[in-house]
Amino acid sequence: MAVRQGTRLTLLAMSLGFAVVQLDVSVVNVAIRPIGDALGGGVAGLQWIVNAYTITFAAFILSAGAVGDRVGARRVFVAGFALFTAASAMCGLAPSLGALVAARAVQGVGAAVLVPCSLILLNHAYREPHERARAVGFWAAGASVALSAGPLVGGALIATLGWRAIFFINVPVGLLGIRLALRHARETPPAPGHRLDLPGQAAAILALGALAAALVEGGRAGWTEPAVLAGYAVALAALGAFVAIEARSAAPMLPLGFFRSRTFSAASAMGLLLNIAVYGLIFVLSLYFQRAQGRSALATGLAFAPMTGIVMATNVGAGRLARSIGARRVMLLGAVLAGAGCLALRFADAETPYLAMVVQLVAFGAGVGLVVPLMTSELLGSVDRARSGAASGTLNTMRQTGSVIGVALYGSLVAGSSVVGGLHAALGVSVGALLATGALALLA
Repeated sequence: MAVRQGTRLTLLAMSLGFAVVQLDVSVVNVAIRPIGDALGGGVAGLQWIVNAYTITFAAFILSAGAVGDRVGARRVFVAGFALFTAASAMCGLAPSLGALVAARAVQGVGAAVLVPCSLILLNHAYREPHERARAVGFWAAGASVALSAGPLVGGALIATLGWRAIFFINVPVGLLGIRLALRHARETPPAPGHRLDLPGQAAAILALGALAAALVEGGRAGWTEPAVLAGYAVALAALGAFVAIEARSAAPMLPLGFFRSRTFSAASAMGLLLNIAVYGLIFVLSLYFQRAQGRSALATGLAFAPMTGIVMATNVGAGRLARSIGARRVMLLGAVLAGAGCLALRFADAETPYLAMVVQLVAFGAGVGLVVPLMTSELLGSVDRARSGAASGTLNTMRQTGSVIGVALYGSLVAGSSVVGGLHAALGVSVGALLATGALALLA
């Protein structure tokens, strides 16, 4: 009984870690207007508040997973939670937009540590495949609820305590997660021999940063501007260098051999496409509700609320449904359902009543909730357990790269058009990304 209780509290600690990571992606979106009012900055500046976090998150997550495998996932998880908690306090105290962006980048490093190490610890705590899938379902459910509830939580905090409270709320959660992990999570056996891949790490940061800068500035200054084209060139060159470094490295941060598995390759690509659609739409819908429809931060948060319950329900129920009809069919169903929700939302304009949109938002959330836990479990099951840290790091790098692309691309669509026009374009891109996700599910 004590062992089972410890395992459940380990799951709680890991879920808290992933939840605060996801919360800090979406909670910022409803703070766009008050942060802009307090610290200044247009759409491009506000995009960097989001992207500073997701760039470092995506760039460092592979190294974090490898370090967790090498020195023990529990101690790395605790260190990452401590860094994330301290950076959250720095965000809350930030005196300027530049200071806030810098603190968000530090937060992203902490997040990069939390996600793969939480999966390593779950993978070792739950060894039976169905129990692992169920645990991953709850882990993903907590994160999905945090992602979906972020706008509501943020709106309530901003309405009562101001925008800085959305960062200070992470401090007590972080302290609780650290305590639970230290008391109940079992340390994983170290797998020595892996060196930190500094050249690969530098190339990854350069590629993501240049790509995000080109997408953001392309929407503001124009897609054919020399500086924008140079950004794309730097991103492409850095990506090529990254692949070459990883192919030749004796201890790569991204083992390219993983991609020989069709399941691994398909699940990684699904993670990229899914996050382009999800994170990009959350950013654009927040702008739409606040700027096109004139809603307050709290009202914007309430507008996202119907997604919360359905995401949690479908996350938890995805594993059970997969045992009945198969994981591929459930993932395909989820992608089609989410895509249909986006397609049906393209009629929205500045005067559209919220009640005419709620069914589409629920369909989108339900579809995403079906895909994420099964995609994650299938990928983990395709590699050796000893490489679960590197595998989970790869998946989450792909997902966070999608987040960077989604926020930068969708934000540029808004910056280069009206908010409503940008929303319509973003929904069209999302439909394509989600249909491609469904096609890839058939290969997983």
